[in-house]
Amino acid sequence: MSNITSFYVQKEPKAMTTPSILLCNPKFTTNVMLTVKLASCYGIDQLWFTGNRLEYSKRMLNVNGNKEVDIINYDRPFDFMPKDAVPVAVEVRENSEVLHQFEHPENAVYVFGQEDGNIPKQILHLCHRFVVIPSRHCLNLATATATILWDREYKKYLNGGQDVTTFTTPDEFEHRGYSDFEDENLFVIGE
Repeated sequence: MSNITSFYVQKEPKAMTTPSILLCNPKFTTNVMLTVKLASCYGIDQLWFTGNRLEYSKRMLNVNGNKEVDIINYDRPFDFMPKDAVPVAVEVRENSEVLHQFEHPENAVYVFGQEDGNIPKQILHLCHRFVVIPSRHCLNLATATATILWDREYKKYLNGGQDVTTFTTPDEFEHRGYSDFEDENLFVIGE
């Protein structure tokens, strides 16, 4: 079917790992594809999503980075959550912590609402923490995910938890980029 490590659709998945991402009833396949890529970029092993509004396609399963990410479609993801997991709702609501001041739990499960609505109440009441991304308008689902994951990585670096001297660049990981060019005259302008 695909080269991802696992893809479950409404059958009993394996246990949830942390950190992970949970998308509530996403509407657009593109956002899920981008979130898989983001999960891979930031070392998140699992992307869970609820609902059945997506059209599955080979294209969805062939996202760059999907070899490292389990994509799990299951409507009761909290049944598989470890006891020490901290569900974090990314939601505009009263008393949400502002992302600038938010301290990311090591064992977070980031919960995002659907593109055309909020996180459902039955999932929201299971969340332990709430964070809001300060912006003038609501962000696209994939953009919100990118913002949260980048903030997590940046704060890990600020707190000494990320060694930048051992960080892997896309060029090193994917074997592409400017380092492949050996012609020093390639970028000479006007002689």
